[in-house]
Amino acid sequence: MKRIASLLAAAVVLAAPAGAAARDTAETKFEKALAGRVAGAPVRCISLGGITSSQIIDGKAIIYRVGSKMYVNQPRSGADQLDDRDVLLTRNVGTQLCGADTVQLIDSSSRAIRSFVVLGDFVPYTRTKAS
Repeated sequence: MKRIASLLAAAVVLAAPAGAAARDTAETKFEKALAGRVAGAPVRCISLGGITSSQIIDGKAIIYRVGSKMYVNQPRSGADQLDDRDVLLTRNVGTQLCGADTVQLIDSSSRAIRSFVVLGDFVPYTRTKAS
């Protein structure tokens, strides 16, 4: 019986790293999302109407897709609260999303406001000619 318990414990220990490796790190997700792209000069605002999708990189950034460009925003504050399971809620008066605007983070399962971030500047990433 002790031998079976030891074998089961060993199996659990060996299986744990494989399961942990299945989920990419925030840095890996960031690199994959921007692969084949080059950064441009930061801009203060982007058009809300042009945003076709967004992606949260855990604890790091929000990537907004506008046409063929991707704009990376690394929040001035609250970036550590970013979680890719959250829903972004932006309330704006104008037609642009700008640095210093706040974005609420909504828990996708409870639908409760979990936290918020204060946006920074937007860095545009465009495809390189070779991509």
